[in-house]
Amino acid sequence: MIFALAICFVSLVIASYTDIRTREVPDWLNFSLIAAGFGTRLILSITMWKFNFLLNGVIGFGVGLALAYLMFYAGQWGGGDSKMLMGLGALLGLEFSFADFFFGFLINLLFVGAMYGLVWSVVLAIRRRKIFSKKAKEQLSKPEFRRLRLVVISGVALSLVVSIFLNQWQRLLLLVLAVFAYLMLYLWVFIKAVEESCMLKWVEPEELTEGDWIAKPITIGGKNICGPKDLGIRKEQIRTLIRLHQQKKVGRVLIKEGIPFVPSFLLAFIVTMIWGNMVPLFLR
Repeated sequence: MIFALAICFVSLVIASYTDIRTREVPDWLNFSLIAAGFGTRLILSITMWKFNFLLNGVIGFGVGLALAYLMFYAGQWGGGDSKMLMGLGALLGLEFSFADFFFGFLINLLFVGAMYGLVWSVVLAIRRRKIFSKKAKEQLSKPEFRRLRLVVISGVALSLVVSIFLNQWQRLLLLVLAVFAYLMLYLWVFIKAVEESCMLKWVEPEELTEGDWIAKPITIGGKNICGPKDLGIRKEQIRTLIRLHQQKKVGRVLIKEGIPFVPSFLLAFIVTMIWGNMVPLFLR
């Protein structure tokens, strides 16, 4: 277990560095982690004649794959983040127990990842506060936001009326949920404003790398070349854009730069090594 933890820690340090510097995690690192996971667990299963070592690795890989698939197609993670989680699952394995390290890591990642993303977004908003303020005002002035705010305020008012007929704890829970819903409305505005003011970038087609998120569709002669629905641009699409750019048919491309999320994996990993699964600690 110590050997597996050491490999995971070193891999996360390297991946965090490259993710911050280049917004990419090398495929060789992710695939090496997956291979190391299945390889070591297969050797352990054969030498100790216990199939559960390999089975736990397969389960860990499968759970990592499912979560990565969900986050990737929700537009929250890139391919590098997703493959890193699969590699960690294969190497650490999963036994569905509160004491299991990978299970604790996944639970901690929910909290650490949320805090990490929020802090990173706040820093971006402060660094580009002028354009952020402009985009935030645009979001607040949109008719959709005003309608949604009216719905939320109506729900909060209804909650206040209903709370009169509840006991003390039920009333407190309902009020907390109502306040949470109202805050989430403005958190959504904040995230959209950060995205539009800090995460959009114009680049030349030659500067594109596989997996970049295209923010604005590109069509030539009614034919779609690439766009947001692609969930990351492919190599053949990049080659097509470069050729069209050389022919003066395509200019610069608008891409969405995501938050380098792998460092939150490293933070959650460190938290898990020190405190284990944080949920039982909170419950106590």
